[in-house]
Amino acid sequence: MLALSDYAAKCGFSSAVLGLSGGIDSAVTATLAAEALGADRVVGVAMPGPYSSPGSLRDARDLAGRLGIRLLEIPILPVFEAYRKVLASAPGAGRHGTVEENIQARIRGAVLMALSNRFGHLVLSTGNKSEIAVGYCTLYGDMAGGYALLSDVPKTLVYALAHELNLATEQIPAASITKEPSAELRPNQKDSDSLPPYAVLDPLIEALVDLSLPPPAAARRAGVSIALARDIARRIDHNEYKRRQMPPGPKVTARGFGEGRRYPIAQKFQL
Repeated sequence: MLALSDYAAKCGFSSAVLGLSGGIDSAVTATLAAEALGADRVVGVAMPGPYSSPGSLRDARDLAGRLGIRLLEIPILPVFEAYRKVLASAPGAGRHGTVEENIQARIRGAVLMALSNRFGHLVLSTGNKSEIAVGYCTLYGDMAGGYALLSDVPKTLVYALAHELNLATEQIPAASITKEPSAELRPNQKDSDSLPPYAVLDPLIEALVDLSLPPPAAARRAGVSIALARDIARRIDHNEYKRRQMPPGPKVTARGFGEGRRYPIAQKFQL
């Protein structure tokens, strides 16, 4: 709250806008923003796409009502279909491939930036440290914005924050906390399709990033296989170029990305 209110004030912003997916990351970000800036100065934007579940929009509406923030609903399907039409002649674009997944994320990022330009809001990106570490994020999509509030907050800590924020009164809907994490960019997508469980991933990221341990030592500390530690270390290294282009955010853990962890984008050594 201090980081957001201070940053916004010093950069000349009095209000913020963010995408509300119905998930826990955007819910925690919106809750903190409402407390830091005031509910009347926060705008949430629900942007249902072709693979969004009905529960996602319902949970976004529920959250906005509980927080007292304004909610805009802007479906992205018409824009998405326009992209498909324009790119139809381009070779190699699979219907449910990474290309179309990233297009959806980038449409949402463009919508938020347009609202920022129109109304002068600070765009808050909602990605957490776990996702950003391994590149489970889209450049110019969910990484677009002016401030990345949770960029140094691991996913397991996001859950802890959600429970903390709900101690006095249930601000964050229970469904946003208990649902299985999903980007909803393809049919039946779940984070667990591409990532190990966050309870396994987060200690490994802490060992590799915060403590700068080599994969064998990180594997021992996190209690995972060396093969998994090497795979995650490779993902962390190969996605440095993405993190160089993300918005700034507050330092929360022992070592945050960016100025807290200077690392080469291009390197030839192997872990």
